[in-house]
Amino acid sequence: MNEVKIKEEYIKLDQLLKLTDIAVTGGHAKIIIQNEEVKVNGIIEVRRGKKIRRGDKVEVAEKKIIII
Repeated sequence: MNEVKIKEEYIKLDQLLKLTDIAVTGGHAKIIIQNEEVKVNGIIEVRRGKKIRRGDKVEVAEKKIIII
């Protein structure tokens, strides 16, 4: 599981996917999210702007990320 440290209160889901190199561009992040390939805390998430906060766990395929 990869840990990602954020300085702000939250990061938007699409920004997180770009930050972690899961998505190459914002458009790519949008497609991944709309195809229901992303889980946040075990639940499929389809909102690009979903606020991801410390303690949240994000899964895309075999990649797992925890926000610290």
